[in-house]
Amino acid sequence: QVQLVESGGGLVQAGGSLRLSCAVSGRPFSFFMVGWFRQAPGKDREFVAAITWNPSNTYYADSVKGRFTISRDNAKNMVYLQMSSLKSEDTAVYYCAAEAGSTTTKNDYDYWGQGTQVTVSS
Repeated sequence: QVQLVESGGGLVQAGGSLRLSCAVSGRPFSFFMVGWFRQAPGKDREFVAAITWNPSNTYYADSVKGRFTISRDNAKNMVYLQMSSLKSEDTAVYYCAAEAGSTTTKNDYDYWGQGTQVTVSS
């Protein structure tokens, strides 16, 4: 079993920055691709960013490219999402998730955290 715990959410003004953290435990961390997803009220959960076991391989949704940066520290079993130039449309619950494969499709992710709220005020 794999456990994921997000932290770092909160309220921030538009244009500001926030860093989310995801602590992963339970199985060898290096085998997993870890992704960040988000879900706004009344909308489907959508892909934000993902990173393979090799930290050089990252993927981003077009809506966050150039503003968000995903990174991981395999020694600490941590994944981070640095969010900058935040917009009101970034407001959502953010989830980290892990899978043994290498996709960015949410249905392929087997393990999910409980989510952390990010609210961007305009």
